[in-house]
Amino acid sequence: MSLENQNGSLQTSFTGTVATVEFGHPASNSFPRNLLNRLTAEINLLSRNETISVIILQSQGAKVFCSGASFDELLEVENEEQGTEFFSGFAHLLNAMRNCSKIIIGRVQGKAVGGGVGIIAACDYVFATTESAVKLSELAIGIGPFVIEPAVSRKIGKMAMTEMTLAAHGWKSAEWALEHGLYSEIHPATELEAAVENFAKKLSAYNPDALCEMKKIIWENTEHWESLLFERAAITGKLILSDFSKTALLQFKK
Repeated sequence: MSLENQNGSLQTSFTGTVATVEFGHPASNSFPRNLLNRLTAEINLLSRNETISVIILQSQGAKVFCSGASFDELLEVENEEQGTEFFSGFAHLLNAMRNCSKIIIGRVQGKAVGGGVGIIAACDYVFATTESAVKLSELAIGIGPFVIEPAVSRKIGKMAMTEMTLAAHGWKSAEWALEHGLYSEIHPATELEAAVENFAKKLSAYNPDALCEMKKIIWENTEHWESLLFERAAITGKLILSDFSKTALLQFKK
């Protein structure tokens, strides 16, 4: 396996004023810290790019959008500092998406777990397929969805987030995610690409200054996330060191 494959891949393409960012990793599009950092940096770079007004965020493959944090790297965490640093990667990414001056469209072509659900929740408008089920499995490995909780709760509400979190082994269907506001639209897999492209084309034709101001309104009252998400990362970083978590991670990996 090449070093690029081990670290995951990240590519950005441009069509008019639309930037499409695609991430991928051979382990079910999971996120090692390096890939999280690269995606965060790319979102920040595009936020400052005055030639674009819309970002499409998507992943490689057909069945899995994102499986969350890299289990291999979680097993390598040896102390609280390392744990906090790892989960801060998701905090940085969610804040970058929240602060981005561009509207972010999520293209979800498959299932999402844990941090992947958080990334979906941080998008401004989300297209998914009818097969794009979601799950918050963190309790099953001895932690919790602490960093992504504010983003998920903001989209689907505290009670629905609680339902997902406590039913840690259960999938929620795409229809459930649509009903609760995580998804904006769902389409058959064969129609997803066209639906996303058509919407992005229409959106990018609007006044970019109006889109930028709308983005600010969409994310009103989330300024405290600049500290909150890192406080949550510290909680998770401590819990991942427990014997329960180490044993559960090994079982999941097998």
